[in-house]
Amino acid sequence: MAAVALTSLLALTACAPGGEPANTEGGEHDHGHGSEEGATEVAGAKPRVVLTYEGGLMVLDAETLEVVDDFELEGFNRINEAGDGRHVLVSTTGGWAPLDAGSWTVPHGDHTHSYTADPSLGDVIVPANTPGHVVVHDDYTTLFDDGTGDVTVFETGSWTDAVEAGSIEPVRTYQTEEPHHGVAVASQDGTLFVTHGNEESRDGAIVLDENDEEIASTTECPGIHGETVAGESVVAGCEDGVILLHGDHFHKIDSPDEFGRIGNQFSAEDSSIVLGDYKDDPDAEGIALDTISLIDTEEESIQLVELDTEYTYSNLARGMDGSVLVLGTDGALRVIDPETGEATSTIDVIDEWTPPIEWQKSHPAIHEELGYVYVTDPANNQIHRVDYASGEVVTTADLEHAPNEIVVTSG
Repeated sequence: MAAVALTSLLALTACAPGGEPANTEGGEHDHGHGSEEGATEVAGAKPRVVLTYEGGLMVLDAETLEVVDDFELEGFNRINEAGDGRHVLVSTTGGWAPLDAGSWTVPHGDHTHSYTADPSLGDVIVPANTPGHVVVHDDYTTLFDDGTGDVTVFETGSWTDAVEAGSIEPVRTYQTEEPHHGVAVASQDGTLFVTHGNEESRDGAIVLDENDEEIASTTECPGIHGETVAGESVVAGCEDGVILLHGDHFHKIDSPDEFGRIGNQFSAEDSSIVLGDYKDDPDAEGIALDTISLIDTEEESIQLVELDTEYTYSNLARGMDGSVLVLGTDGALRVIDPETGEATSTIDVIDEWTPPIEWQKSHPAIHEELGYVYVTDPANNQIHRVDYASGEVVTTADLEHAPNEIVVTSG
């Protein structure tokens, strides 16, 4: 199904960055439209892979996996999708710095133009004490500063101009009552979903209108963490289930176990089922897990699927067809039906590996883009490109550094 979906997608040559359909209205044909100094026009979008490693970042061509550029950057840096198919936001010392992956597509009338250029790493343009979660939703990119509780909302399509100007103006700001490891989601209807808590604990969330007036709140989500959007619902994980924001009210879906933490959630277009991790032992050390949760946001139920392997939070993704993708510690990628929880295929990709105790330590991670899963292999300084529809590892590349986090831009 992924292969069919990919073929159909590539046939739609008028596809704008981020998956939004291009403007199909007529207009004058200007082949210089959207190009930038130093850019080369190419035949179709060119996705790129951004990887972190200890002391820097690498940018790779997503098809060949050849290194396009390498940037030194001290410290433990994290990367986040900026939402425009071109930029990656680097959580680094002092805040968020934009990395231009150097490939983009511009809609023009009934078609598009695609370009490539040298990647570039900009200075911090969104200051933060402790840069945390970045959420892309509804043409907004929302940033949360764990150190201050500041929430800053930007238009997703404004990063190119921001890089050129060296600064960016938010469309909305908000400050939580107390700093905490939180997350926020801005929507086009003017609402803002925001977690609440403090440095010691977190217990729920609120939703605000465009004037920051409270619409609804809940304190029934101990240890709230992570977010995703499924249909019209915002989903966030708790230590005993998940909460769903439905318009102006919250629903709680309890875990099957008294302690059943769901800390990371993954949605898929046109699917009411959200993939979550699952931890049922509050005293367990390390980040290794052996059960996933399938959260049905329509039936408001949670199905647990015990795997025959372990995994970590960075080993989960969703496919173009809505399938659940899990990389196990046995080195195999599992493609799982979200309705039944049954594995439809298992693909051997890397050697067996052991999850680290500390989550910051480099270990395998996956990212799905346009029918392919990109699998990092830090033990062997490699990266693999997997066609999960055919079950083939189609490309493997050696790297100079052990990769840690991964983001793939659509180009």
